[in-house]
Amino acid sequence: MAISEFFIRYLQRRDELEPADLARLRAIPTTVQHFAPGEEVIPWGPRRQSCMIRRGLAGRIHVLKGQNGQNGAQAITALHVPGDFADLHGFVLTGLEHSVVAFGPVEAEFVGHEHLTAITRDLPHLTRLLWMVTAIDAAIHRQWIVAAASLRSTAHLAHLLCELYTRMSVVGAAHDMRMNLPLLQRQLADMLGYSPIHINRAVRDLRDRRLVSWQGTEVEILDWDGLAQLSRFDPTYLQLERHHR
Repeated sequence: MAISEFFIRYLQRRDELEPADLARLRAIPTTVQHFAPGEEVIPWGPRRQSCMIRRGLAGRIHVLKGQNGQNGAQAITALHVPGDFADLHGFVLTGLEHSVVAFGPVEAEFVGHEHLTAITRDLPHLTRLLWMVTAIDAAIHRQWIVAAASLRSTAHLAHLLCELYTRMSVVGAAHDMRMNLPLLQRQLADMLGYSPIHINRAVRDLRDRRLVSWQGTEVEILDWDGLAQLSRFDPTYLQLERHHR
């Protein structure tokens, strides 16, 4: 199959793609796989291909080893939405120190590193855009750290919802202030650093303020301005303005 149009929209939101760029991207051969909820999409260790999310939601999982060598506590350190290269950094690293797991059903496509190598050899503009992708991924991670350090639980959760809707909507994976969020409260707790009880209270607080409607996996943002103000959400770190890069 050809590379996902979600990824092309991701790039076009941030820069103009020349016809040669688009042709090269659409000529990259990919393989598509489907994953069930909880299934490992990308294992830790060496990589010979990079993975892009086509549909669904996936998370980056880090596991601490216990003293006896067994797996211990884990943390969810990133979420990947359609159009995201979940492990593009693995292209230049000798291996990944984390895995990526499906939250809900996930469709993913895989690009062999030899095709990425050819792009970096032949197309400097596309090479810079791939670099941009990894830089934005790092900026999101930094923003998560800032949010964790400066926001209380309700505002922290509100910030995550603002970010996810923004990231999904710019590639066409969410519309009309509605998005599918197949995350359990314990997964939100692992992600934001709270107990499931705190997450339950935060969800209830957002509902009581009539900022969101949250039924199962369906989230509707009822008051975007109120949600953004509560969380002090500023999308600058997502690099949504179009510039020549």
